[in-house]
Amino acid sequence: MGCICSKGAAEDEEGVVYHREKANEYWNKSSSVQLIAPLPSNKDDFSHKAVDGSSGGGRRASGLIVPIDDSHDGKTVIVERPSRSQRGRRVSDNGKGGGLIISNVPRSAEAELIAAGWPYWLTSVAGEAIKGWVPRRADSFEKLDKIGQGTYSIVYKARDLETGKIVAMKKVRFANMDPESVRFMAREINILRKLDHPNVMKLQCLVTSKLSGSLHLVFEYMEHDLSGLALRPGVKFTEPQIKCFMKQLLCGLEHCHSRGILHRDIKGSNLLVNNDGVLKIGDFGLASFYKPDQDQPLTSRVVTLWYRAPELLLGSTEYGPAIDLWSVGCILAELFVCKPIMPGRTEVEQMHKIFKLCGSPSEEFWNTTKFPQATSYKPQHPYKRVLLETFKNLSSSSLDLLDKLLSVEPEKRCSASSTLLSEFFTTEPLPCHISSLPKYPPSKELDAKVRDEEAKRKKAEAVKWRGHESVRRGLRDSKVTPEFIASGNSNVSLTTPSFKKEKRFTDTNSVIHPSSRSNVGEVKPSRSNNVPATMGDYLASSSQKENIVSRAPATTYMRKKNRMHYSGPLMPPGGNIEDMMKEHERRIQEAVRKSRLEKSATKKNKDISVKACA
Repeated sequence: MGCICSKGAAEDEEGVVYHREKANEYWNKSSSVQLIAPLPSNKDDFSHKAVDGSSGGGRRASGLIVPIDDSHDGKTVIVERPSRSQRGRRVSDNGKGGGLIISNVPRSAEAELIAAGWPYWLTSVAGEAIKGWVPRRADSFEKLDKIGQGTYSIVYKARDLETGKIVAMKKVRFANMDPESVRFMAREINILRKLDHPNVMKLQCLVTSKLSGSLHLVFEYMEHDLSGLALRPGVKFTEPQIKCFMKQLLCGLEHCHSRGILHRDIKGSNLLVNNDGVLKIGDFGLASFYKPDQDQPLTSRVVTLWYRAPELLLGSTEYGPAIDLWSVGCILAELFVCKPIMPGRTEVEQMHKIFKLCGSPSEEFWNTTKFPQATSYKPQHPYKRVLLETFKNLSSSSLDLLDKLLSVEPEKRCSASSTLLSEFFTTEPLPCHISSLPKYPPSKELDAKVRDEEAKRKKAEAVKWRGHESVRRGLRDSKVTPEFIASGNSNVSLTTPSFKKEKRFTDTNSVIHPSSRSNVGEVKPSRSNNVPATMGDYLASSSQKENIVSRAPATTYMRKKNRMHYSGPLMPPGGNIEDMMKEHERRIQEAVRKSRLEKSATKKNKDISVKACA
């Protein structure tokens, strides 16, 4: 695809290009060129003129409407005016009395894309990703509902007005047309175009225009995601159903890995399921190409925290498919227990949870690897692996697969191909057929979050009736809340510190800010602290062994240089996880106490002001 001014061109010293043969063909078919007035905008304008040689062929023009080739049967396309740095004066003989057609167009490759309707900010950076495609118009779709939102995008349910089908539209906006942001999105488009598998989301088309500052990616609409289904009240998957979902996930992942693509964000909300039970891997925004022997380092700041492999937390920049398989192991366990198994709030806490459940790496691993954060995270005493004891109620084939997928050392994890051949899929009960999966109302992770927020709101309204009586009782009792609660029926808790009471303030071991307590004397554990009921035994044993106790007074303040941060490695070289967790807890207690002091002082000042006015 191209215009008559962009094929078979050879520039002379003054940058003037003659296309006599193509122009003659064009003018033999038509004796006139359509004229369009330029738009008022200087940034996105495009204009088109035909200049007769007898009336001053030296005049300049911004662009030209011309047929691309003979197959278009006289149809015209618009060539947009390029930037000043890319303009080239191109001249063609019109075949009539020596007249010339003059038009300014970009280089041939970009000219083809611009002629097809792509905006210049996209063609100049991501031309390879959109090559061969023609954009759809925004008014050919009708947005129906918002079904998801990410950091850089919003996902809508929409109707394709040309086909009548329901689709999902992912809208991506680029701040100030930043080339790096556009290039980042181009990588996702490039990856999606290289994938073609029943268990991988297929990019159907792109929606944009020359004057648009956004881009829409159009996919097949999927009614559910795995997270939304697993968190749906009353839903409990059977083992054959879990095997059915896992088989589809691994088939899609095998396809990606065989083409040298890492997903790097496998989680429940990115595993989409339609009403027919078909699971497809979606959201390749963090995906990347990889080669086993590549020299270029990769970033370790990928994968959602709860599903992030330990080597990424240690700062590895050389990794492969094993990071996706770790995430698959987390998904497998989550489907069995209906809750995330390692919901860390910070990277340090996430690594701590991994060590407590999966054990710490061997001494040989620490000696042979050179991860940037290895010295910070290496524990003083090795952690025992309690994975099998924690999930002892699972079948032997399920335990065996889970044990391989959640290996702390990446080289010991199985691949997607070998996992599909494991006993997990060949022993009874076998995976069910997708047609036998139950039907559910539309269930997205966003729906689950809305339900949680609604439940929290109702709970907050209910506790308001307790009023100040509850607060006063809390001041008298000063009960300490356990840091972790395995389930609603479990009495297991870690050892909690005790502090000397001060007037007007309660002692607490909770990391919840007082403003989130709704004025209740008893502090409630945050959602992220909840772990599956099947983990009760492991929490009980680990809490007794570790005996994590903070004995320092709550009023002791740390020096500024030792203040804790809440992301990334928090320990100096030579530190250890236990000391860090103690310091982390004590620091939050100090922040809570300081906040309450300030709140109390503000209240006193208000009372004094009111009395003074009276």
